[in-house]
Amino acid sequence: MSPQSPTDARDSPASSASGEKKRKVADASAGKKRGYGESAGLANGSSSHVVRRSSISKPGRDQRDEPILKHRKKRKRRQVAEDRPKDNGDQVQASSEATSLSRQESPVVDFDGLSRPSIGTRQRLEESEKEKAARLERMKGAVKTLLECVGEDPNREGLLATPERYAKAMLFFTQGYEQNVFDIVNGAVFQEGHNEMVIVKNIEAFSLCEHHLVPFTGKIHIGYIPNNAVIGISKLPRIADMFSRRLQIQERLTKEIANAIFDILQPQGVAVVMESSHLCMVMRGVQKTSSTTITSCMLGCFERREKTRNEFLSLINVNRL
Repeated sequence: MSPQSPTDARDSPASSASGEKKRKVADASAGKKRGYGESAGLANGSSSHVVRRSSISKPGRDQRDEPILKHRKKRKRRQVAEDRPKDNGDQVQASSEATSLSRQESPVVDFDGLSRPSIGTRQRLEESEKEKAARLERMKGAVKTLLECVGEDPNREGLLATPERYAKAMLFFTQGYEQNVFDIVNGAVFQEGHNEMVIVKNIEAFSLCEHHLVPFTGKIHIGYIPNNAVIGISKLPRIADMFSRRLQIQERLTKEIANAIFDILQPQGVAVVMESSHLCMVMRGVQKTSSTTITSCMLGCFERREKTRNEFLSLINVNRL
C-alpha cells in the first residue's frame, strides 16, 4: 500500500474529527476572552459582541431592602453560631444591636404612635386645662418681648392682641405634636388582595422650618404598592399633615411620612416625594424667590427596582419642565 499524501491525510475522517475538535476548543477559548471585554478583534475591523456582567446595586436608604445572596446567608448563619453569646445578658444586648442595624436610624412610629416624642411633647399632651392656660400666658409674654426687641410698642392698638393671637397660631401650627398616628389611621386598613401601585399626589403641605421658625410650603406625592393590605385614601394626607404640623426640615419630613406608612401597612414599597419653597431662603439669605427644593424617600421595591421607581416618578410628573 502506497503512503498517504498530505492531502489524503488531511481529508481522512479521523484527522477531520480531530481538527474540528481543536477548532471548537480554540473558538471557545477566544470567545470566552472576547466575552469579558477584550477588543482584539476590533483592531482587525471585525465586530465582537461584548458580554457585560450584571451588577446589583446596594440600596442607600433602607438596609432591610439589601438583597442577601445564598452564600452570604450561610456565612452569616455560621458566624452567628460561632459568636453566640454565653449568657442571657449578652444575648439580649446582641439581639438589640442586630435590631438597630436592621434599619437606619430614622424617626418611625414609636410604641404609642406619637413618633419622635420629647419631654416637652409629653408635657403638652398630658397637661391640664390650668397648665394649658399657664403655657399660653408664657407664650404671650415671649411674643411681647419679641415685639419690644424689634423696636415696636406692644401697647399700641394694632399690637394689643397680637401676642395672644400669635401664641394660639403657633400652637395650631405645631398641633402635630399632640396627634397620634394610630388615632389618625383609626383602623382604616383593609385586606383587599391588591398589589398594584396606589398614588395620592399634590397633597398641600405647610410646615415651619426649625432653623428660623418661618414657613415652607409645597406639595407631597405619596405612592405605595400594597402587600394585600390597603389604607383609606384620606389617611395618607392626614399622616402627612401630622408630621408637617411640627418644627421640621424637609429632608426629615419626607422620611418620617415614608417610614410611618411603611411601618403601618408593611407594603412591598413606599415612595414619597416633596416639592416645596422655603421662605427662609426666599425672604432672607440668598433671596431666590423662584427656587424649589425636592426631596424623596424610597423604601422597599421602589428602592430596589429602577423600573418601579421610574413609573412612580412619571405618574407624579415630577420631572416636568
